[in-house]
Amino acid sequence: MADKLNVITISGSLRKGSYNSALASQLPKWAPEGMSITAAPAWADLPVYNADVQNTSGFPAAATALADAIRAADGVVIVSPEYNYGVPGGLKNAVDWVSRMKDQPFKDKPVALQSVAGGPLGGGRVQYQWRQIMVFVEALVFLRPEVFVGMAPQKFDEKTLEFKDEAGINFIKQQLGGFEKFIRKMGGK
Repeated sequence: MADKLNVITISGSLRKGSYNSALASQLPKWAPEGMSITAAPAWADLPVYNADVQNTSGFPAAATALADAIRAADGVVIVSPEYNYGVPGGLKNAVDWVSRMKDQPFKDKPVALQSVAGGPLGGGRVQYQWRQIMVFVEALVFLRPEVFVGMAPQKFDEKTLEFKDEAGINFIKQQLGGFEKFIRKMGGK
């Protein structure tokens, strides 16, 4: 059997009760047998990207840790909320930091996208923006199946934040299974 793939998740939300972070934390239990999923290092403390800071102080430790984790991973799953029809600024800032490093970590890295939102579209707009950003950083974006979780409050347990939508779970399993095949096809293990 092929080696187990190392995939990391990056949640785009910093909120304590985030549905996106809750979903990201549950992905390991739905991973195919040939994939291990763990959370990426925290990026919340990154300052707003500023080339002057980069040129005088270098890269913050959180940016370096995130970049190292992305480089070491066989694939990345970004689970992102949609803020004002778009990409959350904090995670975009983290991507801005790591994208400026030598050996840019997203280059040729398989990336899958998921989004969770309270409305019926499930973050559909944000995924297309993430695809544009991933094109620029030369990531290899896994296209289908797409995972959009809409009407989130009705699909997560109110107290535990466990994702309880069986149809959604099956769809996520399909995506992760397809992502495993995609990573292997792109040269991962």
